[in-house]
Amino acid sequence: MKKIGIIGAMELEVETLKAKMDVKNTTTKAKMEFFEGTLNGVDVVVVRSGVGKVNASMCAQILADIFKVTNIINTGVAGSLDASIDIGDIVVSTDVCQHDMDATGFGYPLGEIPQLGMLSFPADEKMASLAKSVCEKVNSEIKTFSGRIVSGDQFICDKTVKEKIVSNFHGLCTEMEGAAIGQAAYLNGIPFVILRAISDKADDSAEVDYPTFEREAAKHCSNLVEEFIVEL
Repeated sequence: MKKIGIIGAMELEVETLKAKMDVKNTTTKAKMEFFEGTLNGVDVVVVRSGVGKVNASMCAQILADIFKVTNIINTGVAGSLDASIDIGDIVVSTDVCQHDMDATGFGYPLGEIPQLGMLSFPADEKMASLAKSVCEKVNSEIKTFSGRIVSGDQFICDKTVKEKIVSNFHGLCTEMEGAAIGQAAYLNGIPFVILRAISDKADDSAEVDYPTFEREAAKHCSNLVEEFIVEL
């Protein structure tokens, strides 16, 4: 039987899901609260990880070790790296990588973590394909894209930095947790997918757009996750 771990970095990204859950148990670990129960009849563990790659990877490892989840979904918001992807649209990961990992001094490509032998971590193809089709059904007023999502411990709000990330990694959007969750899931052999609603353009307008549109973006992700877990 599936048991799905659902991670959001911020309370805004998981509050709707928690409100609709039948919560059977709450566990605190590493200062994170894990809400275990059912959502739309599906066994889930919903948790706010906190912001950044360390919080995110710790959260994913706890889901693997303590809760024995069979799948991991990371839901949240991101900055667009592609002009065709507008605020409110959703990106479903094909793969994830860390744009701020730099071991080039040791001869590794920019973004590649030493000794792992891979630049990016592939999302589960079945989960990614299903998430895209479900999103197109439940969020028909927006566009859904599939592609690489890049992560780093930076809020990108500078056009020059954005252009450099696009040039180096060809990602569709950027955020601060997905690739760390993808790495932890990959190392534990757990199928995963990262779902990101666009809250800003990751450029000089980001500081204004993000607080204005984050709630609307998070709502689109919640709509997707609620239906996606049922069909998964």
